[in-house]
Amino acid sequence: MPRSKRSKLVTLAQTDKKGRANKERIFDEVREALDSHRYVWLLLLDNVRTPVLQEIRTAWAGSKLLMGKRKVLEKALGNTRENEYKENMYKFTKLCNGVTGLLFTDETPETVEEYFKAYEKADFSRPNSKAPISFTIPEGIVYSRGGQVPVEDDIPMVHSLEPTLRTKYEIPTKIKAGKITLDAPYVVCQEGETLDVRKALILKQFGIAAAVFKVKLAGYYDNETSETTETKINME
Repeated sequence: MPRSKRSKLVTLAQTDKKGRANKERIFDEVREALDSHRYVWLLLLDNVRTPVLQEIRTAWAGSKLLMGKRKVLEKALGNTRENEYKENMYKFTKLCNGVTGLLFTDETPETVEEYFKAYEKADFSRPNSKAPISFTIPEGIVYSRGGQVPVEDDIPMVHSLEPTLRTKYEIPTKIKAGKITLDAPYVVCQEGETLDVRKALILKQFGIAAAVFKVKLAGYYDNETSETTETKINME
């Protein structure tokens, strides 16, 4: 295995004592993991939710998943030939983009690719994302799933939510006989349209998790060959 460049002094940006301590901890963890695993993968994790990270960490118990500020991760890896921690690692660092995670593992690249190609998680739509479905709340009593399941399998939405629907979400609801109702169907969105904050929250309120989150793999670095391989898994 190529010799790591431990003698290089890397200065982290000035910050408060607590913040600096956290940066130094992540910095050290990255370098320790580089020394104890053959491969490091670059995961692009924009809009990732905590349960997804927990699930991946559980599935890859023998490996190590690290997240932190991208600049700190880049410093730890080294983003130039002069300050890289491992031979040719600066080429790998160039793949960093957006919210970045590093997966350190001894599993083969084929195993990693197979796992992340198959891994997907139902997720609530985010603001500025495309509506995954067309959604209209039927007239009459408003149910918790908003017509997405048969009435006999659903329950009326609790009346205490009526002010939220009417004022926050701007849905023209009323209370009749203790139930939230609509005098006419209310169109929330059409499939493919760009969602604003209000519409994304309405979809979440009615339990519509029709979006799919997938982890993007930009590539990996091999400690034994000092080579970076771009993969672009799930990046279409």
